[in-house]
Amino acid sequence: MAPEWSEAQRAVHCQIVDVFALQVVTGFTRDPQGKLLLEAHPSVAAGRSWSLAKAAQLVRLDARPERWVVLQRNNRAWGMFWAGGGLHRCRQELLETSQSTALSSALVPVTPEALLRLVLNLDAGDTAAAATVLHADASPAAVGGSGVLKAVLWTSLAWLIVLALTAAGFLGVLREQDRKLELLLERLPPPASDR
Repeated sequence: MAPEWSEAQRAVHCQIVDVFALQVVTGFTRDPQGKLLLEAHPSVAAGRSWSLAKAAQLVRLDARPERWVVLQRNNRAWGMFWAGGGLHRCRQELLETSQSTALSSALVPVTPEALLRLVLNLDAGDTAAAATVLHADASPAAVGGSGVLKAVLWTSLAWLIVLALTAAGFLGVLREQDRKLELLLERLPPPASDR
C-alpha cells in the first residue's frame, strides 16, 4: 500500500500481481475440483481492480496463494513495489515460506524490457505473444518490434530534430548579433585618451 494508506481505507482499489511471472490478474475461473484459479495477463492495463477485501479473499482462496501480492492502485505504491525493492522482497519472502519448487522455475527475471512490457501494455492485442515475450531469452530487439515503442522512438526522434533546428537557429541569430556588435564597435570613434 502507499505510505499514506490507513486502515480506514478498506475499499481502496487494488490489483493482484503474480510476482513470479510478472503478470496482473484479469479474472478467475475454477478447476474441475472446484478450486479457484486466478487468470493473469502480462499487462497492468489489462488487469482488473478489486477492493482490498475482495483481492485478499481471492488470493487466500486461489489454488496457488503463494504467487500473488495485492497491490494498491496508486502511483506511490507501484513505485515502491517496482523501483523501491518491494518486488524483490516479496519474491524472497514467498520463496522462503513456500514449499513449492514450481515457483523458482516460474521466476521471470526483472529486466527493463519485462517491466516496460508490463507497465506500458505493449502487446495488448496479442495475449499469447505477450506471455511468451516476457521470458528471459527475449532479446532487446524483440521489444523494439512493438508499435508503441516504435511510436515513442519516432516521436522522440522528431522532437530531437526540432530541438536541433531550434538550437541551430538560435546559434545563427547569436552569430549575426555578434557580427553586428563588432561592426558597431568598429564604427565608434576612438576614446578621447587615444587622441
